[in-house]
Parts: sequence; C-alpha cells; structure tokens
Amino acid sequence: MSGPAARPALASLALSQILRTYLITSVSSSPRLLAASTSVLRRMLESKNPVFSIERNPVARSLLWHTFYRQFCAGETPEQVQKVNDDLRRQGYSGVILEYALEVLKDAENTDESADIQTWRTGMLKTVNMAAEGDFVGLKWSGMGPAAMRRMKKNEPPSKEMDEAMNAVCKAAAAGDIALLPAAEETWSLDGFHNWSMSLQRVYNLGGKSVVYCTYQAYLKQTAGTLSRHLAQAREEGFTLGAKLVRGAYLGSEERSLIQPSIEATHAAYDGISSALIHRQHNELVRPLAGSDMGKWPRTNIVLATHNAVSVQLAQQLRREQVARGEELTHLSFAQLQGMADEVSCTLIAAARASEGDEKAVREKVYKCTTWGSMYECLNYLLRRAAENKDAAGRTNETRQAMQAELGRRLRGLVGMT
Repeated sequence: MSGPAARPALASLALSQILRTYLITSVSSSPRLLAASTSVLRRMLESKNPVFSIERNPVARSLLWHTFYRQFCAGETPEQVQKVNDDLRRQGYSGVILEYALEVLKDAENTDESADIQTWRTGMLKTVNMAAEGDFVGLKWSGMGPAAMRRMKKNEPPSKEMDEAMNAVCKAAAAGDIALLPAAEETWSLDGFHNWSMSLQRVYNLGGKSVVYCTYQAYLKQTAGTLSRHLAQAREEGFTLGAKLVRGAYLGSEERSLIQPSIEATHAAYDGISSALIHRQHNELVRPLAGSDMGKWPRTNIVLATHNAVSVQLAQQLRREQVARGEELTHLSFAQLQGMADEVSCTLIAAARASEGDEKAVREKVYKCTTWGSMYECLNYLLRRAAENKDAAGRTNETRQAMQAELGRRLRGLVGMT
C-alpha cells in the first residue's frame, strides 16, 4: 500500500506571499516595469521631492511597504521582526540569517569615526538580541565606516575601538549560541576582510563550534587558494573553520581579470569547492598547501548560500551518498534570501519533512536571510535586490513559473479538481 502523497513544496507559503512573489517576479521579468520600479526606489532614496518621501507621503510608504519591503525585509521594529521570523520557522525553516540594513557606502567621507563604530556596534548588538538560539547574524566589517574600509584596503588590523566593538558583538553572539556571517568585501579590501575574520575565528571558533565565519566568493579565481590556506591555518592552529560559500556580489565593479571567465566556470568553481567542503577532502580546486598534511582535515562548519537549484541538488546527492557509505556528515546549512528562490528553499524543507522517521535520511538545515531596519534604511538593500533580479532573469522567471503553478494548484483544489 502506498503512503500518503507528499505535500507540495510551496504549500506552506501563505496565499498573500505567493501572490506578492508572483507580482514582483512578473515585474522583474519585464525590463520596462523593472526599470520603472528601480527608478521609483532610487527617487525614494535620493529625491527631496515630498511626493517620493516615504516619511512624508503615506501613499508612497504604503506602496513600498506592501510590495518590495514586505517581500524582502523583516520589519522596522523588534515586534515586526519577531513575527516574520516566527512565520519562517512555522514554514519549516531551521532559523534565520538576520541582517541590519544600515550600511556605509565606500564613497562616504568626512564622517565621525567614533560615531560610525558606535552606530555599527549598537545595530549589531540589537540584531544579535533579536536573533534566536541557532540563528545567524549577517554583517559587514565595512559597516563601521570609511575608516574601517581604509584599514582593510591597507590590510591593517582594526583600530582599538573597532576591535572592542567586534569582540563585543562576538561575545554577545557566543553567549546566545548565534553565529556571525561577515559578508565578503570587494577585492581591493578582501585580504583585510579575511584577516579580520580569521583573527576572530582563532579566538571564538573552538570545540567544533563556529561563532565567526568567513565568506568565500566562487566567481573569484583566487578563492580556492584562499580557502586552502585557511583550512591549513585552522588545522595547524586547532580552531574550527566557519565557511560561507557564495557565487559573488560585486560583478559590476570588480576587475574582470580577477573573475572566472564565464558563468559556467563560476558554477563549476562553486560546485567543486562545495564538494571539497562536503567530503572534507582536497580536490583539483581546493588543493593542499605544499608540505601540509593532506590526510587531516580541520573541523569545519559550512553555509552554502545559493539560489541555484542544480548546486543544491548536487550537494544533497553528495550527502545522501555519504550516508549510504556510513560516513560522518559535515555540519552544513543551506541559505537563500527572503523573497527569492522560495521554490528552492521549500523543496529542501519538503524533503526534510518527508524523511521524518527515517534515521538514514539527510534532513538539511535551511535558513532564510532577511534584513531589518527602517524602510528608508532598507532602500539600498532593495535596490540591490532589484539589480539582482535583473541580472538573474532566468532564475526570476523560474520563481514566477513556480508561483504560477502553485496558484493553479490551489485554484484547482478550490473547485474540486485534482
């Protein structure tokens, strides 16, 4: 006798969420509509015209709130953030990656360094306080201001005040069993970024836990080599390496020679690096350093942050094969942005639910990355999401089609059709 039919992957989403996602992905699939929406968001950010002011124009505020803000952001207050996070957990997510929207632009000048650091410290501590045990908090070291950017660019250590702020956030995260995911910087400051993150890993990533991670960008040619060095350092110095793998976020501003020659090469790099991390073995991409112990792999905790369904399926397959061979699994979590790639996230969740009771099944941990802050603070973040949808038109269309199919399934259910 066959068991009950598996629950459709998107069945856990509220109808309002399905409709909003379908609307926004439809806009993103139209170059004209996306350009118009982006123009409106930019005017809300830059224009002094009260018509576009979300503080002074209730119509503009309501329009933004019920569309892009609700789609991609968690809320303006702790209460709103708590509700969104609780809803995500009810949908089956293991937790959230919570980020504070306030950011410092690299062309910012003449700011008060001490005030910048204090603002960042206060915002990060608030974010850690809003996160729950087992969650992550996303951040940027450059959020401490232009002075932090300059120090990373020169590959200098953080100032005394920066170091105190960073350690205060790390201690608060460790106390709450929360992990920190510093976002990667552009290559002109990337060495500084990695050195700051690794110095904190040496202090806080002990006993198999990772309080602090490093982010690695697969589209950079240098990434596999950087990861190899960090693995060797973790092994030799006895700390646990926390590694978050992304494809890359600065395609429009990086020097082209530093980037993989094609999107296919980036996909191959992402999947090759993730395979090494999952297997805890060196391969053709992640090679051992000369003279290092090839047979010993350090303790690692991994976050695969990707909207690419093929990469997710490949990682799942590798882990299922490991279980079949009786191998120990690497501590791994999947992550996608709120409002994007729900069909990927929900498929992971549905697979975990379907395997409940099967001791040999792999039940993956899945997280949604969501941003909090005032609507004005979130405008830069929303502009980046609009740009990402433009650059990933194919994936956006896949999401739109998935939402359309789910709407059709629910409509057929209402009229008694199967």
